[in-house]
Parts: sequence; structure tokens; C-alpha cells
Amino acid sequence: MTDAFDRLGYGTYKLAAGEECADGVAHAIDTGYRHVDTAQGYDNEASVGDGIDRSGVDREDLFVATKLSTDNLSYDDAVETARASRDRLGVDSIDLLYVHWPINSYDPAETLPALDDLVDDGVIDRIGLSNFEPDQLDEAIDRLDHDVFAHQVECHPLLQQERLREYAVDDGHWLVAYSPIARNRVADVEVLREIADAHDATPAQVSLAWLLSKERVAPIPKAADFGHVEDNWAAREIDLTADQIARIDALDRGERVVDFEEAPWNAA
Repeated sequence: MTDAFDRLGYGTYKLAAGEECADGVAHAIDTGYRHVDTAQGYDNEASVGDGIDRSGVDREDLFVATKLSTDNLSYDDAVETARASRDRLGVDSIDLLYVHWPINSYDPAETLPALDDLVDDGVIDRIGLSNFEPDQLDEAIDRLDHDVFAHQVECHPLLQQERLREYAVDDGHWLVAYSPIARNRVADVEVLREIADAHDATPAQVSLAWLLSKERVAPIPKAADFGHVEDNWAAREIDLTADQIARIDALDRGERVVDFEEAPWNAA
């Protein structure tokens, strides 16, 4: 088990399997990232493993997370495919395994015991949930024997997820923020541009700095371009003022970039 969880992680969504993903992961690790996030559904777990091997950092100094696909959530499928993910990643155990979405084959009575057993068997070290609504979190946390380490959801200045952030603080888990720059929609927000100018930064960097200013929030920006990877990492050095944080807090529009009919928040 590693303790290398870093609040600024490297996301690998839509990084093509092969050289793009492996080179991106290796470069991110060499830049300073220690938390790498992937998923079965990204079809690049083996390439993430290759990138880890190419980096100059020992495996025990890294934190590797992946997610169960929505058709792999029966007990047997969750156990079998988690072991396959571990092998593709080339790790002794997966630091954090999420349920990617509580839809399709998700069944709390089957999926959650599988996660507990995967921890007990040493296949994974920690349990994560992703895209859950508060009532679904309540049920999962009540059923699980092991603690939830993280809940991953879309979160950025245009979708601030205050309720789920408060839930994370109260429960003691991390809120891991995907799409933390809203696929760069933040670049069109005047307030973020003004604050960025004051710090000689970009709106994307300001958005990451804002997330890092929040308690128990860990953004995981994805970038293929090496320059963007380094720019995102540099956001850690931006020290927003209380007034700037308040101005960003006022931007919440409930604006999602990831939304579809079957998503839990659209359920009747």
C-alpha cells in the first residue's frame, strides 16, 4: 500500500492506448505528479502501466487509481475484471478502485461486497465511488465494511458540487474532481480571466488553484500536450486571495460538461 496520494493528479481520459498514453504518463510523473487516474473504459490501463515503467520513479512512490466499467459490476465480474486491471497496470495491488457509475449492472448487494473482498484479498488497497448521488453514497457507505477513500465527480468553478464537497468533509473521504477546467470552458469566464491576469496565469490554472483551496478536494486534469501538463502542475504555486476565492465561489452555474439521460442526477 502506498501513501503517495497527491491532491493534484494526472487524468488519462481519452489518452489513446500506446505511445500517447505511455509518454503522457511518464512525462507527468517526471514533472512531479504522483497520482495517476485511469479506468477500464478508457482502454489504456496497459499503457498507463508502460508509462509508469518508463518513468524514473519507484512504483511505491506512486498512487494508481482505476475504475470498474458499468457492465462489470456484478460480484463475479467486479472481482475478475479488477484482477485483470491490476495485471494490465503491472502493479501488485491497485491503490484505489472506483465504481465508475452506479448505473447498468450496478447492484449494491453484489458490487459493494466485491469491493470489500477485493480489499481483503489484497487486490486493491482502497475503495472509491464515482458519480454517486448523496442517497447512493449513504447506502454504499452503510453497506461497505471498509471506508470509502474517494468520491470522483465532475467539479469546477461552473459546477461547484457544494453538497458533495460538504459530504466528503463530513465523511472524511476525498472528492476527486474530474473535468476540473470544464474542458477549458473556464477560459471564457471574465472573472477567471481577470484573476488569471493578476497572477500571470491562465484561467485553467486559476480553476485548479481554486479547487486546491477547498478542503478534501483533489483535481485530476487530463492533458496530452506536455506544456499543458506542466502548466497544470504549476497551478499548485498560485495563492489565491480570500476575495478571489469568494469571486470564484459566486460563479456556480450548475453547468455540466458530462451529462446524459441515464446519469444518476437525471434519474426520476
